[in-house]
Amino acid sequence: MEKPCSLLVHFDKGSAAMANEIKADLEGGDGPAKADAMRRAISLLLNGETLPQLFITIVRYVLPSEDHTVQKLLLLYLEIIDRRDPAGRALPEMILICQNLRNNLQSPNEYIRGVTLRFLCRLSEPEVLEPLVPSVLTNLEHRHHFIRRHAVSAVSAIYRLPHGDQLIPDAPELVERLLASEQDASARRNAFLMLCSCAQERAVAYLLSNADRVSEWPDLLQMAVLDLIRKVCRSQNRANKGRYITIITSLLSAPSTAVVYECAGALVSLSSAPTAVRAAANTYCQLLSSQSDNNVKLILLDRLNELRTSHRDVMVGVVMDVLRALASPNLDVKRKVLDLVLDLLTPRNVEEVVLYLKKEVVKTQAADIEKGGEYRQMLVQAIHACAVEYPEVAGSVVHLLMDFLGDTNVAAAVDVVLFVREIIETNPKLRVSMIQRLIDTFYQIRASRVCSCALWILGEYSLSLSEVESAIATIKQCLGDLPFYTVSDEGETADSAKPAQAVVNSVTVSSRRPVVLADGTYATQSAATETISTPSVAPGSLSSTLNLRSLILSGDFFLAAVVSCTLTKLVLRLEEVQPSKVESNKACTGALLIMTSILQLGQSSYLPHPIDNDSYDRIVLCVRLLCNTGDDVRKIWLQSCRQSFAKMLAEKQFRETEEMKAKAQVSHAQPDDLIDFYHLKSRKGMSQLELEDEVHDDLKAATGGFTKDADDANKLNRILQLTGFSDPVYAEAFVTVHHYDIVLDVTVINRTKETLQNLCLELATMGDLKLVDRPQNYTLAPESSKQIRANIKVSSTETGVIFGNIVYETSNVMERSVVVLNDIHIDIMDYISPATCADVTFRNMWAEFEWENKVAVNTVIQDEKEFLNHIIKSTNMKCLTPPSALDGECGFLAANLYAKSVFGEDALVNISIEKQQDGKLSGYIRIRSKTQGIALSLGDKITLRQKGGS
Repeated sequence: MEKPCSLLVHFDKGSAAMANEIKADLEGGDGPAKADAMRRAISLLLNGETLPQLFITIVRYVLPSEDHTVQKLLLLYLEIIDRRDPAGRALPEMILICQNLRNNLQSPNEYIRGVTLRFLCRLSEPEVLEPLVPSVLTNLEHRHHFIRRHAVSAVSAIYRLPHGDQLIPDAPELVERLLASEQDASARRNAFLMLCSCAQERAVAYLLSNADRVSEWPDLLQMAVLDLIRKVCRSQNRANKGRYITIITSLLSAPSTAVVYECAGALVSLSSAPTAVRAAANTYCQLLSSQSDNNVKLILLDRLNELRTSHRDVMVGVVMDVLRALASPNLDVKRKVLDLVLDLLTPRNVEEVVLYLKKEVVKTQAADIEKGGEYRQMLVQAIHACAVEYPEVAGSVVHLLMDFLGDTNVAAAVDVVLFVREIIETNPKLRVSMIQRLIDTFYQIRASRVCSCALWILGEYSLSLSEVESAIATIKQCLGDLPFYTVSDEGETADSAKPAQAVVNSVTVSSRRPVVLADGTYATQSAATETISTPSVAPGSLSSTLNLRSLILSGDFFLAAVVSCTLTKLVLRLEEVQPSKVESNKACTGALLIMTSILQLGQSSYLPHPIDNDSYDRIVLCVRLLCNTGDDVRKIWLQSCRQSFAKMLAEKQFRETEEMKAKAQVSHAQPDDLIDFYHLKSRKGMSQLELEDEVHDDLKAATGGFTKDADDANKLNRILQLTGFSDPVYAEAFVTVHHYDIVLDVTVINRTKETLQNLCLELATMGDLKLVDRPQNYTLAPESSKQIRANIKVSSTETGVIFGNIVYETSNVMERSVVVLNDIHIDIMDYISPATCADVTFRNMWAEFEWENKVAVNTVIQDEKEFLNHIIKSTNMKCLTPPSALDGECGFLAANLYAKSVFGEDALVNISIEKQQDGKLSGYIRIRSKTQGIALSLGDKITLRQKGGS
């Protein structure tokens, strides 16, 4: 069994030193030779050798040496050798060492005294320490601070031993006396820590008597003071809490940033008074702006986020200070800042916040900004969130953002056009100016997805005669001259505008891959719209304004269908607002010419791939509609689409409001709880901060803020039986799962009438689990119990298994007995939690992730929605498909589920089920993730739980 060790030394096993060689060097060598021999001896001892014959040699030849290196190595040797016999008593040979240690403690050399005192901190044998105590105490008054510093540590270590108070009964008084006169920072800190651990009331008395001078103390001592205050205030005694808060407040202006950071944390843990929380928040913000390390910034933002959850009203006041952290070049810091700020928006600060974000968007246009496109996308999403929550600020930013519709970063451009689409619906006052701006900037758009959305906006929100005519003219201009291609007499094809053939080839290579539609099903799209960013056209040339023509000639017939639908809507609206029938018919025939040209292009051999059936049917429908329009169809095209969009926005807002209500937790106090009224208390000598703190403590007591409801039933579910009731050793484990580790609290009970010796809990793991602690041996008396704790580190979201056995010996039987334990299965559900993401993000991840696990539906549940709810509950995931999309009874259901693990891994699930004629459900559940473990583990979980009932 390996013993705990306080020293680690690298040892090359290929060159093992023989004990006889070491002995010869120790006996006859000079200083450097002895030092080298001691190093080899220590290496052998640390690697399991015993070398019992060396002890006397070392006593005879090494103890008298005056070489400092040899003396230090001697102390290391004494630290790692076994100093006790099997019975637990100190070895008689150790008495030979005592005289040498006493001589070292009285040595004229300060270094020898210091390292010897440091060595005594690791000794635990009272027989060895007792004769050395007077020399140790003498060193407390030595003139050199290096010796006093280690003397205090030695006194503290001796006093903390099981019978240390008998060796130095007056240790606290001696250390307190030293503390009053000591000038060295480290010695004062060691003395204060000794009082904190051994005589806390003396430490508290010293602190309170010097409260006015704490701000002048060295930072080492200030950190120790903060630890003491935390420890004292965790206890029930809150008598001097106000004075402690005053001390912490005085330390907020300390020169050490570590002290200031710890002060802010201590202040929040002690008091919930607005003044205290505001001081802590300001401190964090100052550190956020002064520290350059990104890890420090992320930690500070986490602290500020914790303050937001419990003290949002106070945090609103520092929102502009937090925003200044956007100056950091790191994207993770920027993302955390924006998330935090969006949670702190109020009607008062939203205009200031949006103005700051607007300036940041302008800055992203600079070429020297790293990852400017990604940062701009984050800013657009943040401004979008601000405008949705406070529509009155949309007008100040929407026109600036519309300049980025032609952004080379497709994701940022998509976010801008989605923002425009939502704002134009929710802010009718901005409609006219936004439509005009969109028409003016439409030719700059290069991404197919952005074009599609922008065309839909033009078709739905161009209402006046001038707007409709401008929109039609803009679309025609971006399409260019018709036809799209000409057939010469020789049968060769040539584009009338001669677009670059390279564009066609490069885009259509990947244009036939399956994509995921909004309902989670697969479809083959005729153009890989997500890959088209900027067609290869020369800026300033004729083709630079023909963005629609370039995209359609690259094979994007989905966009061609959107163009046809938009033209149809515009022509129908033109018939309503145009008094001249001639102009309406002229526009209608122009639209029909464009549609037939697109159909001709799609069915020709000019492009590598013909038009897909969906796009063909949509364009033909538009042609028929313009040729023969009825009132019902007109109403559907001109009103129903917009009404559906408005309904979708209202439902999204309602869903977010419901989530906010669910998150709000209300704590209640018991009816018979006591309430103190601070108005009736004495205010004598209390500062304003202390008064506020008292008020908030009373308020928290009245509202149940101090009470924590323990879920006892849930705790019982965590207890696992490891052995049977008839086994000689009974064991059960209480499993606690933290984010990155698992703690097993194993209770072992000896059910026999015999003493069990060398009892050891041996565990092993399968999967990405790793044991932290080595197993230790225990002795268990008859019918007694023992609590054993085991720590296991987790490195990924994967179902793991812990298995093992209990090994022990009895006095009657010489061989070891083994009790095999039940396996402990670690549930993946402990590591994933429901999360949300945009539909576009979900589809992008679905296309990107390579690991897919396909599970066939096999269940006794016959209702589609009931099955979906059962899977959501079993997998701890969130359904991204809105409830409105799942309404109705059609015998088919498709839904997307999403969750995120504590390790940042994404878990995507698509459920597609259909009700058969016999009433049973059939279909598939597809799981995708970036790593294999989470896909397989979720698949196993769904397979086990999908039948229902459990």
